[in-house]
Amino acid sequence: MKHRNQVFDNVLELVGNTPLVKLNRITSKFEGDFYAKVECFNPGQSSKDRIALYIIEEAEKKGILKPGDTIVETTSGNTGFSIAMVSIIKGYECVLAVSSKSSPDKIDMLRTMGAKVYVCPAHVSADDPRSYYQVAKRIHEELKGSVYINQYFNQLNIDAHYNSTGPEIWKQTEGEITHLVACSGTGGTISGTAKYLKEQNPNIKVIGVDAFGSVIKKYHETREFDEKEIYPYRIEGLGKNLIPGATDFDVIDQFVKVTDEESAHTAREIARTEGMFVGYTSGAATQAIKQLGEQGAFKKGDKIVVIYPDHGSRYMSKVYSDKWMSDQGFFDSQNEAAAQSIQYIK
Repeated sequence: MKHRNQVFDNVLELVGNTPLVKLNRITSKFEGDFYAKVECFNPGQSSKDRIALYIIEEAEKKGILKPGDTIVETTSGNTGFSIAMVSIIKGYECVLAVSSKSSPDKIDMLRTMGAKVYVCPAHVSADDPRSYYQVAKRIHEELKGSVYINQYFNQLNIDAHYNSTGPEIWKQTEGEITHLVACSGTGGTISGTAKYLKEQNPNIKVIGVDAFGSVIKKYHETREFDEKEIYPYRIEGLGKNLIPGATDFDVIDQFVKVTDEESAHTAREIARTEGMFVGYTSGAATQAIKQLGEQGAFKKGDKIVVIYPDHGSRYMSKVYSDKWMSDQGFFDSQNEAAAQSIQYIK
C-alpha cells in the first residue's frame, strides 16, 4: 500500500530508512562532524531487520522457502529477533541457536517472539559440536523442511546492506561522507555499506571495529587465522573466533580494537551526552572514534558516519546494570554517581 499518513500494512514495511543523527557532545573535542546511523529505529530495533527481511524474501523468490517451513539460524540475539519477527508476519516457524554470551534480555525477547531457542556455550571453538554454529547446522540437518540462514557465510548478508544502508547514508550525507566506522561481527553491515559507498567515492575511509579476543583485525592485516588471538570477551555481536565469509576484507581500510570496559562506559556516556539509549556495540564503535580522534585521524571538514546497530533495552542486565558492571570490575566513580542519583522516599 501507499504509506499515506504513516499507515502501514505490517511492521516489515518499516524496515530501513533509519535516521542520521549528529553527535554533538561526545565527539566535541575532535575535528570533523560526526553522525550516527541509528538502526534502533527499525521495527525490531536493530540493523539485523535489514538482513532478515532481505534474505528471507530472496529465499522466497527462489522457491527455497515454502509455506510451513522452519527457519533456523545462529545468532547473538539481534538477528534472531529480526528473523522471529519476519517469521511471525510471513507464517514460518523459527528455531535459533544462541550464544550464552547473549544477554538474558535478548534471550527472553526471542522466546516472547515465539522462537524455539537453544542456548549454547560461548567460549568453545567454532567447530565444537556444542557451539552455536554447529548446533544450528545439526538442527537444520535433522529438521525436514528447514532453511538455514547462515548469516556468517551468506553473501546476501552483504547484499542487504549494499542495497539499503549504503545508499541511505550516501543520500543522507549528500555524498559528503569521508569516513565510515562500523563494528564487524558477521561483517555484513560494514562490507555491504562500504562496498556501495566506495563505488560512489573510493576515497571514503572504512574503519572496522574489533574486540580484543577476536581474530578479525589480525586476519585483515595478515590474512592469517591466529588461534592465539582468541580469548573470552564480553561484547556481543562484535568480533569472531572464526573468519566469516560475509566479511569483504578488501573494502575495509583498517580495524581498531576496543576493550570491553571502555566500550561499556562509552555506551553509557552516549546516553548521558547525546540522549540516545543504544547498545553495547554502539559504545564500542564510538570508543573506536575516540581512540582515532585522540590520534588525530580526523580533520576539519570531515564527515564521519558511525553505525549504531541496536537499542540499549537489550542490555539492561549488562552494561546498563550497575551490578553487572561491578561484577565485571568495571565499577567506577561514574557508575557510583549514577547509583547515588536514585533516592528512595520512605
